[in-house]
Amino acid sequence: MTHPDVAAGAALLDGTYVPSPIPRIRDQVAGFEASSGTRDNTLEDRPVIILTTVGASSLKVRKNPLIRALEGDVYVVVASAAGAPEDPQWYRNLTAHPVVRLQDGPTVDLRIAREVHGDEKDHWWQVAESFWPHFPEYREKAEGRDIPVVVLEPVD
Repeated sequence: MTHPDVAAGAALLDGTYVPSPIPRIRDQVAGFEASSGTRDNTLEDRPVIILTTVGASSLKVRKNPLIRALEGDVYVVVASAAGAPEDPQWYRNLTAHPVVRLQDGPTVDLRIAREVHGDEKDHWWQVAESFWPHFPEYREKAEGRDIPVVVLEPVD
């Protein structure tokens, strides 16, 4: 997949990193990155990736550990926020700046984020749920919020 803004988006990802104010997230990202993904690389014994985005308005670099879910070479991330009533900030960031960086273990690459809808969304929900058993309960807790599902596709 090609995207005309990949170079500009990649440059933004090299900007100023602002660690999460949430200690669990901040510490997991730090441990994961310091060890090239050999430490702090799970949530409830399931693998995570580190998703790097650019702040929608701040343009600061943000990092979040998310469940590792993929099919082939395409990753899927679910903006469930554990069923919270609002979308997580990382989702707003990647909708504003769809060029993201993904770290899976020692492998780091650029991706293009694309929200999916309809039948494609149904398919990717199934993929995501096969990796993380809590997504169905998060959908219930969201009480009608249409939880966004986003694929992270390779940059050609």
